[in-house]
Amino acid sequence: MRRLITFLTTHAIAVAIGFALGVYLLPILTAPSSPDAAMLEEKAQSALFTAELTRDLKGSDFLHWGEGTISVSAGEIVHEGKLAPGPDYMVYLTNEFVEDEAGFEAIKDQARLIGPVKTFSGFLLNVPEGVDVNAYTSVIVWCESFGEFITAAKYR
Repeated sequence: MRRLITFLTTHAIAVAIGFALGVYLLPILTAPSSPDAAMLEEKAQSALFTAELTRDLKGSDFLHWGEGTISVSAGEIVHEGKLAPGPDYMVYLTNEFVEDEAGFEAIKDQARLIGPVKTFSGFLLNVPEGVDVNAYTSVIVWCESFGEFITAAKYR
């Protein structure tokens, strides 16, 4: 009986570790190529606003972080930098800067969804028709699947 319990326990641990690695590695393995750095730099030049993403926000940790520059124009949001890899990242615009899960969850119903992030070494998103970036102050990167804050920047 003891041998069976040991067998089941060790195999359950191995399955849990495998699942966790799969959740972490699958977005990396299936991610499309990041946009070319020169193209991101060119697009960022037409920005109305820029802001810096840093790893030292209250809600960021070793698995959930972003760094680099966010450039916001009337038609595009450009990120030049790196994001921690993960599934189901979304970019939102908000009227209030927040730096953790609780802060974003409190204002998420007023946030404007811009679109999904599929690459982790820079991204380019089109601002949806009818969205006025001047009506917002901050960019938030959020993991929908796990309700995790990734990073944020106040651009005005």
